[in-house]
Amino acid sequence: MKRLENKIVFITGGNSGIGKASALEAARESATIVIADLATKDHSETMAEIIALGVKCMFVPIEVSDVESVKKAITATVSEFGRLDIAFNNAGIGGTYSGIHDLSEATWERLIAVNLTGQFYCVKYELQQFLKQGGGVIVNMSSLAGLKAEHGLVPYTVAKHGVMGITQNIAVQYAHQNIRANVICPYYVETPLLHAAPAEVHTAWIEGTPMKRLCTPEEVAKAFIFLASNDSSYCNSTQLILDVGVMA
Repeated sequence: MKRLENKIVFITGGNSGIGKASALEAARESATIVIADLATKDHSETMAEIIALGVKCMFVPIEVSDVESVKKAITATVSEFGRLDIAFNNAGIGGTYSGIHDLSEATWERLIAVNLTGQFYCVKYELQQFLKQGGGVIVNMSSLAGLKAEHGLVPYTVAKHGVMGITQNIAVQYAHQNIRANVICPYYVETPLLHAAPAEVHTAWIEGTPMKRLCTPEEVAKAFIFLASNDSSYCNSTQLILDVGVMA
């Protein structure tokens, strides 16, 4: 039996990068996949790749910083499949480097809205469904920036620290109701978002790791499968760090 067989898996930001890799990995584990992403993105290729693996797949539009959009996406999932078993709150945006003294209010508000408030909206309505059905699993995407300062990325760092706090509180408050919540904390991951950075910055990130390489989306996806499945049945509030020793 596959590790996620008969499970309904809801993934925000599921149309690219870490989200897409995780959706494909979950499909290989026989899950039914719900791709939740921006309506403006073409999701046909991702859907086709998942369906080719022999599982059911559904796309729902979502803007995680919009609470009504989040509610509609989760409602549509439950309406289609009758339940929601696993939620991977992966959607997020990067930031531009700035000091605190010259950080624009608009930049702060947008980063917090997507990367922190959006996480709150998702877990709130996921938890409501889990409580109705008797349990579920949440995996939240944080970052190494959720564990330490990240020079020049203040709102991103604050948001990722906040995700850690949300996850810990879910773990403490809902474990007795058969709900687990864990968090993934990767160093920089080789995604299209990362490659928007200048080449010299990208090189510096690589040189900053003991292995002299960055994490791949597929490696994060495998961490997600572990936390989503019963392989991690005694993990709750676990911070799964993927950094090849950077923090050491």
